[in-house]
Amino acid sequence: MVEERESEEPTMNPFQKNESKETLFLPVSTEEVPPQSSNFPKKPSPKICGSNYPLSIVFIVVNEFCERFSYYGMKAVLTLYFLYYLHWSEDTSTSVYHAFSSLCYFTPILGAAIADSWLGKFKTIICLSLVYVLGHVIKSMSALPILGGQNLHIVLSMVGLSLIALGTGGIKPCVAAFGGDQFEEKHAEERTRYFSVFYLAINAGSLISTFVTPMLRGDVQCFGKDCYALAFGVPGLLMLIALVVFAMGSKLYRKPPPEGNILNQVVKCIWFAISSRFKNHSGDNPKREHWVDWAAEKYPKQLIMDVKALTRVLFLYIPLPMFWALLDQQGSRWTLQATRMNGNLGFFVLQPDQIQVLNPFLIVIFIPLFDLVIYRLVSKCGINFTSLRKMAVGMILACLGFAVAAAIEIKINEIATCQPDSQEIFLQVLNLADDEVKVTVLGDENNNLLAESIKSFQNMPHYSKLHLKTKRQNFYFQLKYHNVSVYTEHSVEEKMWYTLIIREDGESISSMMVKDEENKTTDGMIATRFVNTLHEEVNVSLGTDASFIVGEDYGVSAYRTVQRGEYPVVHCRTKNEDFSLNLGLLDFGAAYLFVITNRTSQGPQAWKMEYIPANKMSVAWQLPQYALVTAGEVMFSVTGLEFSYSQAPSSMKSVLQAAWLLTIAFGNIIVLIVAQFSGLAQWAEFILFSCLMLVVCLIFSIMGYYYVPLKPEDVQGSADKQTPQIQGNMINLETKKTRL
Repeated sequence: MVEERESEEPTMNPFQKNESKETLFLPVSTEEVPPQSSNFPKKPSPKICGSNYPLSIVFIVVNEFCERFSYYGMKAVLTLYFLYYLHWSEDTSTSVYHAFSSLCYFTPILGAAIADSWLGKFKTIICLSLVYVLGHVIKSMSALPILGGQNLHIVLSMVGLSLIALGTGGIKPCVAAFGGDQFEEKHAEERTRYFSVFYLAINAGSLISTFVTPMLRGDVQCFGKDCYALAFGVPGLLMLIALVVFAMGSKLYRKPPPEGNILNQVVKCIWFAISSRFKNHSGDNPKREHWVDWAAEKYPKQLIMDVKALTRVLFLYIPLPMFWALLDQQGSRWTLQATRMNGNLGFFVLQPDQIQVLNPFLIVIFIPLFDLVIYRLVSKCGINFTSLRKMAVGMILACLGFAVAAAIEIKINEIATCQPDSQEIFLQVLNLADDEVKVTVLGDENNNLLAESIKSFQNMPHYSKLHLKTKRQNFYFQLKYHNVSVYTEHSVEEKMWYTLIIREDGESISSMMVKDEENKTTDGMIATRFVNTLHEEVNVSLGTDASFIVGEDYGVSAYRTVQRGEYPVVHCRTKNEDFSLNLGLLDFGAAYLFVITNRTSQGPQAWKMEYIPANKMSVAWQLPQYALVTAGEVMFSVTGLEFSYSQAPSSMKSVLQAAWLLTIAFGNIIVLIVAQFSGLAQWAEFILFSCLMLVVCLIFSIMGYYYVPLKPEDVQGSADKQTPQIQGNMINLETKKTRL
């Protein structure tokens, strides 16, 4: 969450604490333009309770809170939506999640260009917020089962996410800057405090939404499943509220007009320098000190000097995407890992996607802890803890976080149920007869696997693995019951799970083979099915959206997933009577088979068998990896922007802002590529990212060792220089008052 907060901060230059802050993209006009009339109100804006804080910032802060709630709330449940609603694979779900995240960090450049060159910040925020709301509406529609099939849901989902990415990225560089525009230059101190409140709104929105929306998804059932439509709809409603609140303050806002885009000029300058260098590669032209000097024929000296300083910092940005590749997996791979863990913390039960709330929660704790305690202790120890060293330590912490995630993944795999391979099946036997039965597989090398007697209603501890000669095969079984031997034949397919149900048939027995199609539970949900030994059909109700109709005389129901919890009274109904069953605790990730019997005078009872064990590893084990990565985020993100801003001329800080956001976008692309093409087991993928982060950290440390930082007076001097106005194709670089 820190990258969100930092990406919206206009400057963190520690050497200019009393300077005004600048827009995300500081404008430089391409020709002489007469002073434009400002759209600021002629009368001073109303203040809050007689203070120097304009009333208009209230609308902006509330808007930001609702927008961040909207974005992070939708994103918190996105991976599970792909996996369990659209039924995509884990790799595809991860890839699309990070493709969306990457797009959200490419679009700020478009939003800033529109604001600075065309519409201005206010109109840009209004227009793109409308696009944002429309994206949420379409995304919510993609989670309604009544609207077409899966293909339509996929199309609606992709369209909705594209509009959301355009909306959230487009307004990202505008909202914080527009808030700073509301302050007069003489109220710089109040403006600084405003940004603290603004960042608090960002973290508060993300913290609350990542806690609430998973509850809306998991605790509320609609259409018999998790209510993704509600989980997407509520963030959409918050975005609509954000738009309405922002528009309500229209008459109070100071609205500076668009003045041009410095990023556009920087790109043109660099492109002209590169083109000129290649066009004049012959030895006839004198060599130049720096490759940017090849733009001197068209662009002024001051711009060229600023671009040189900019490229020095951009060179250090090259390794940075790998850090974001690790950080952003909290919402994808780490959430998927949580689905295979037990969310019962004793005092509270966490949904798998709710664990992401640790990131904003720990950020709120770590930022003052590092600033007020850790950095001061390090300084008192005489250690020169420079900005680049802090960033390198942040990378190491992220590396350790993924090493911990890999260790946890290995442990989960050790205690998880294995899956059958090619030409294998898993088989368990359920003896519902009134006496023990000996089961033997005939004419096969598996004949000793099931040779022992199975008692009546014996809870089998595990499945037995049977080997096949082909992908599909018939198995012959001998069932010995009392003095009777019964021979039976059943057909099976490879890589499947089966239950052989033995039942009474008069004075003899018979059997039926049931395919356990849902051999894996999902999303921490519980899979349940019923076998009915009664002579009449039973309707079992496990809540308003989970009911079973089980046929008479050993009818077997389909699988249904239910929420974790205690089920002491489950209402059942037959044609002639109503009764209740006590199913006890149904725990995370388990699969249960319930046999409805009437063997006692107390009426129908439920015999319970857990044939896929519950997730045993607590989700609390993810806390160390979240703590390590979040600590790394605080050291890397906050320090990185502070350092790069202090090393760039004032006119280039907005371009650095865009470059910083692009490193996040490219980091998500790295995850997308690895998820799609690595083909590694999940624990091995975590190890891969950890090793890559370690290598990148070493490269970054070497680059930082040879980096010669600019002195504060050099940066300040560059910012204060006045350059003459140059006509024709030259650029007017007349120094202007910077403002947020």
